Amino acid sequence: MQYYAEQQEADEEKYPGATLLIGNVKMTHDGIILTSQQALYYKDKNFFKAIGNVIIKQGDTITQTSNYTDYDANSKQALSWGNVVLKDPTMTLTTDTLHFDRLNQKLYYNSYATIKDETNTLKSKNGNFYLEDKKFTATTRVTVVNPEHHLESDHLDYYTNSGLTYLYGPSTITNTKNDNRIYCEKGFYNTKTDVSHFVKNAKLYLKERTVEGDSLYYDKQKGFASATNNIQVIDTVQNFITKGNYAEIFELKDSLYIIKQAVAISIIDKDSMFIHGDTILVTGKPEKRNVRIFHNVKIFKSDLQGKCDSIHTNQETGLTKMFKKPVIWSDQNQITGDTIHLLSNVETEKLDSLKVLNNAFIVSKDSMSIKDFNQIKGRNMFGKFKENKLRLLLVKGNAESVYFNRNEETQVLETITKEISSNIEFTLDKGQIETIKYLKKSDGNTYPPSKLPDDVRELQGFIWREEEQPKKMEDIFIHDDKINIPLNEDTKEKKAPVILNQKKKLTTNLKPKALKPNSFPKKQ
Repeated sequence: MQYYAEQQEADEEKYPGATLLIGNVKMTHDGIILTSQQALYYKDKNFFKAIGNVIIKQGDTITQTSNYTDYDANSKQALSWGNVVLKDPTMTLTTDTLHFDRLNQKLYYNSYATIKDETNTLKSKNGNFYLEDKKFTATTRVTVVNPEHHLESDHLDYYTNSGLTYLYGPSTITNTKNDNRIYCEKGFYNTKTDVSHFVKNAKLYLKERTVEGDSLYYDKQKGFASATNNIQVIDTVQNFITKGNYAEIFELKDSLYIIKQAVAISIIDKDSMFIHGDTILVTGKPEKRNVRIFHNVKIFKSDLQGKCDSIHTNQETGLTKMFKKPVIWSDQNQITGDTIHLLSNVETEKLDSLKVLNNAFIVSKDSMSIKDFNQIKGRNMFGKFKENKLRLLLVKGNAESVYFNRNEETQVLETITKEISSNIEFTLDKGQIETIKYLKKSDGNTYPPSKLPDDVRELQGFIWREEEQPKKMEDIFIHDDKINIPLNEDTKEKKAPVILNQKKKLTTNLKPKALKPNSFPKKQ
């Protein structure tokens, strides 16, 4: 160690073992230069105590100022306090007390500090700054602030040269312009590009949606987010939830795409309706939102179930359209047609009416028989719901019906009636036909059970699809497609079809799929 001062004194009574240095004090040691107004130098301990306007320079890059500094030349440790300011080319650090470990080129503090770089202002109670890596490890009450974002965390690594932030504890990032928020407990955030990737308990709070998932990627500038595994997207405006294991959200286009055990959940009259399909696509502003679900669609509600290939719901009008072999089970009735429309009251969220277009068919199993079915068919069918129960049914065009009449008291089958009319109106109570009204001249016959012709028992086009009905919510994930096995070339006998009946759970432990970008960013 070398030192210089305008005046040197020794006062063993007041400063035992020390040399008092006064005026333009300068000390150099192993690459640093320290200047101050006064200092105490303890030669035996190789210890330097600087007082007043202390400045430490290390090379051409680091300058530190403070009111006081203790410097141990043996261990290369410096302790500075009182208005400490440290600058390097990438940042400025201010605090009350700062430790400088020159041996490991590390700064650390435990009484709050503020770090400013060209992009952000970081504050924390405790922290370490590694000079070679330009890395802050900040803990306890950490904030990172810039004109557009406010980050709060308990533990993070921050690189001043790149703006990269690695989060290791409960953390929240808030967009100060639109109040969008991100919460996670482990993840990565690029403060310069606004790209983030979170891998533990991640939640994205957008203006009209909340997105949760095991892994979440978000590009704020592009307005794009993707999530993987155990995803839940909550529409905070429409009280509508979608779940799955992979999702993409395009903020600027107001669209959501979700696959892999995708399910849409809506609340109808305090009862949840679950709709599953291979793909869910939600588009449009909240007040004009459309939900499209494609392929292998199944619906479950406690009092209504359904199945079709695809379904389209306009949440503004409350109209839901079912396409390709649609079927609905309401109470004890099975309803089929080429296309089925369900209309809900958008204010009460209750089912209002039903349309079955082309080849309309409604079937209910006879109460006392496993082989007999009450049937109604026609070109089109129109129904009205009351308290989510089908109460009125109008069959228009080529209407036909077969009904098994039983004694009200004994339940003994007495007659079977077949009627043909242009239009027939039915009222139902608890799924059972209560009254029948023929709106135009009808033609029909009534048969005793022993005289019922085989061609009367079932109307043309009759098919009972009970095996496809989801009886509980978990059943919507069962695929019931049939695979036909080809003929055996030797015997030419047709083997029995194999029915796939593989149940899948709503939440699985599938291995997380990599999000964009495909790998977690490496530390600097």
